[in-house]
Amino acid sequence: MEIEKQLKSHGAWIGKWTFILAASGSAVGLGNIWGFPYKAGTNGGGAFVLIYLGCILVIGLPIMISEIIIGRRAGNSPVNAMRRVAIDSNQSTLWRFVGWSGIFAGVLILSFYSVIAGICLNYIFIAASSSGAISSPDQFSSVISSPLNLLFWHTIFMTLTALIVSAGIKDGIGRMVKILMPMLGVLMIFMVIYAMINGDFSQAMTFLFAPDFSNVTSDTLLQAMGQAFFSLGLGMGSIMAYGAYMSKDQNIVTNSFTVASLDTLVAILAGIAIFPIIFAFSLEPNSGPGLVFVSMLSAFNQMQFGQIIGPLFFILLSVAALSSSISLLEPGVAYMSEEGILSRKRSAQIISFLAWVLGIGSALSFNIWSDYQIIAERNFLDSIEFVTNQILLPLGGMFIAIFVGWFMKKSLITDEMGSINPVLFFLWRFFVKFIAPLSVAYIFYKQFF
Repeated sequence: MEIEKQLKSHGAWIGKWTFILAASGSAVGLGNIWGFPYKAGTNGGGAFVLIYLGCILVIGLPIMISEIIIGRRAGNSPVNAMRRVAIDSNQSTLWRFVGWSGIFAGVLILSFYSVIAGICLNYIFIAASSSGAISSPDQFSSVISSPLNLLFWHTIFMTLTALIVSAGIKDGIGRMVKILMPMLGVLMIFMVIYAMINGDFSQAMTFLFAPDFSNVTSDTLLQAMGQAFFSLGLGMGSIMAYGAYMSKDQNIVTNSFTVASLDTLVAILAGIAIFPIIFAFSLEPNSGPGLVFVSMLSAFNQMQFGQIIGPLFFILLSVAALSSSISLLEPGVAYMSEEGILSRKRSAQIISFLAWVLGIGSALSFNIWSDYQIIAERNFLDSIEFVTNQILLPLGGMFIAIFVGWFMKKSLITDEMGSINPVLFFLWRFFVKFIAPLSVAYIFYKQFF
């Protein structure tokens, strides 16, 4: 009865595909279209792609299934979901701190994510008006050197995110993902076809799918794992929160495979859309985070119809960013509203404001705070990105795997998973109990010791 009450207060996904679209929207974001290509470009191309796919299969997918199981079982926000399922499994309620860790990580990520997404919004207009009169590196320097410019677009993007989340599950998130995700799919397919026709497709395929392991280091492993967690939205409470709104007649394993497959497909397609253009114009694939802002704009300036293709590309980036940002905000909003602390609208406003304030530090990291180091020669933005993507998310995911694999009652798990092939269940259970947590622990060990 209490679970039904919570679901009623939060709302639930309407229609079979809404969860898949929402969870895919959570997973598909700047991590796929901005992060994946530049990380592949700076980590040996095909070798990074293979390691990334391995992390998705071995670590990401088992943990995604685990998060949805917990979320749907409890029908609560991540904090209360962990607490309720721990109680039902006769375990300590201290497991709720895994939920708190996810919410904390989500707000930190949203703070710098919004700044990067704001740059994407800005570049829609830059790409539409740019004609090559200003070089792309100079254009990017101009954009990021102005604190006021970055803060303006950061504010616009955060406001959009807060408005969608405050509208609720049905009228806000559910309605928007039905618009955003098909739009993203159409734009992505268009960009891939354009790159295949007008770019150096064969060289891009060699770069992406012919692995060279000579450049692989322990940092490559950590980056691939962090990318897998960031891309799938694991360890930050988003998937667990979305699982709470999933109806009982939907198959968790099938939906998880669908979401992970769509997420991975978009990341690969982003590489196929970007690298042919990079190679066709003799640009550097390993130019780092500025890859899409410097190299891609330079290509758009040189190509026919670049002032049409360029804005479409940055609209694609912005749509992907928005579909993810609403999932970063949702876990904290769900907790505050279900606890009766504040209304959903007020919760969205306050958490968004907190993320906006933290985002000021990330915006200033591009200019007046660029030399201000916090940890290990990293500025504010780099430090937040390192702590969240490469520490908090994998640790959160590891503890979720340990909880479901070793502490959650098997009967609760089977109730949620329903009828499933025994071999598939055994494999999933084995990966959750042993492979996923040990893989995370090993990669941490190789990186820090």
